[in-house]
Amino acid sequence: MIQVAHDRIADNSQYNSDGNRPYHADPAGYPAANRRRAGNGGGPGADRTALVIHTLADIAAGFLALWILLYMLDANQANVFVDFVHGVADWLADWSQDIFTMGTESVRVFFNYALPAVIYLAIGHGAAAWVRRL
Repeated sequence: MIQVAHDRIADNSQYNSDGNRPYHADPAGYPAANRRRAGNGGGPGADRTALVIHTLADIAAGFLALWILLYMLDANQANVFVDFVHGVADWLADWSQDIFTMGTESVRVFFNYALPAVIYLAIGHGAAAWVRRL
């Protein structure tokens, strides 16, 4: 068992049998496939920032979708949880209220809260992709 593990380590060495580095390794000894593409180097900071942006967009869209679902299922408006979700959704969609003025209340709520959800997803995921490419 130990010999097998030793053989694997020896096979994955950054040096050839003649002691020279293989052509596919960079000066630090890492394979060329592990290097980041051109740009400012990105790194874990850019990836984490992109993940935060992506997650915030998903959470915002999630609250808006949850409010649409609760409204369509005629949830109890006096419930604390439903009131909290409604408050957060109203805050997130405040800028888009009454863009659509349909006669049916449920269709109006759907479109007035679904539009900002789609916009938050598009902007958030696009910004995260842009940050990752830096």
